[in-house]
Amino acid sequence: MRRFLRDNGLSLFFGTIFLLAVLGQAVSGLAQYNQQQLGSGADPVSFWAYVTSSSFAVDVAENWQSEYLQFFLMIVVTVWLVQRGSTESKPVDETGPESDEQQKVGRHAKADSPSWARLGGWRTAIYSWSLASVMGLFFIGSLLAQSIAGRAAFNAEQLGQFSDPMSWVGYVTSANFWNRTLQNWQSEFLAVCSAVLFSIYLRQRGSPESKPVGAPHDATAQEG
Repeated sequence: MRRFLRDNGLSLFFGTIFLLAVLGQAVSGLAQYNQQQLGSGADPVSFWAYVTSSSFAVDVAENWQSEYLQFFLMIVVTVWLVQRGSTESKPVDETGPESDEQQKVGRHAKADSPSWARLGGWRTAIYSWSLASVMGLFFIGSLLAQSIAGRAAFNAEQLGQFSDPMSWVGYVTSANFWNRTLQNWQSEFLAVCSAVLFSIYLRQRGSPESKPVGAPHDATAQEG
């Protein structure tokens, strides 16, 4: 058990605080929602009714889609774009998808390489883009979930104000949808840009997100 915890500490840590954060969001969101319900003369709802509501779903989905968009873009654009001195970049002279020998695929694969890396053909081609593909699918799925839940929540407010509901196309082209979406996107893009630039000049001893403390500022793709 101790070895399992050590070998999987990073995923267990972030998985645990993710669940705690979702629970915290649900509890605080329920309190705020019921406060609004009472303020408008409506009955409060139960915890289960709230976490299965469109109001909770849209808040969760809009954060998830921005995170998956961030990782999808970071995975894809770093194939071709570099930043001298950053740990988030490949070496500046290694742009592009690299050779089969560098990537250890096909006849260059090792005995312990994944089977689809050794087989070649369409299976290796699919596996070569599997990480970006999965992140892209999660982004599209969570963006779709946000649009569906957001429309339901928006139309509930519209009906409460005796206004006409909006179609899905109308909602995803509305200012409400894009205001909520772009608020998350801009924060994610700023965070990535900050990490790329700060890693050039700042250090964190022992972290793979940082260069060695004594590495020069122009050292690229080094880990501490």
